[in-house]
Amino acid sequence: QVQLVESGGGLVQPGGSLRLSCAISGNIFSILDVGWYRQAPGKQRELVARISAGGTTNYADSAKGRFTISRDNAENTLYLQMNSLKPEDTAVYYCNAVAVTYRINSWGQGTQVTVSS
Repeated sequence: QVQLVESGGGLVQPGGSLRLSCAISGNIFSILDVGWYRQAPGKQRELVARISAGGTTNYADSAKGRFTISRDNAENTLYLQMNSLKPEDTAVYYCNAVAVTYRINSWGQGTQVTVSS
């Protein structure tokens, strides 16, 4: 398994922006499918956005047009740029990495994002 460490969460006002980062250990980042999920209190964990090893992205409807997922294979880092944040974006955001061939399905510890005035 790989180790994932998220950072960049915090408190932001509605309409503001945050950039989340996920540093992933090891030397196989380039072959990993990676993504961001979130879990709000009392709710199930849900997909926010994913990006494949080949760079194909997909977004939850709630994230389309506001969030951008990207990856830096040279830095072994996954990013999530979040703009026009809303109170309903408040959640713990988790980074996930998958490589089926290597039986990898790893999660980070999560970073809290709170959108409030």
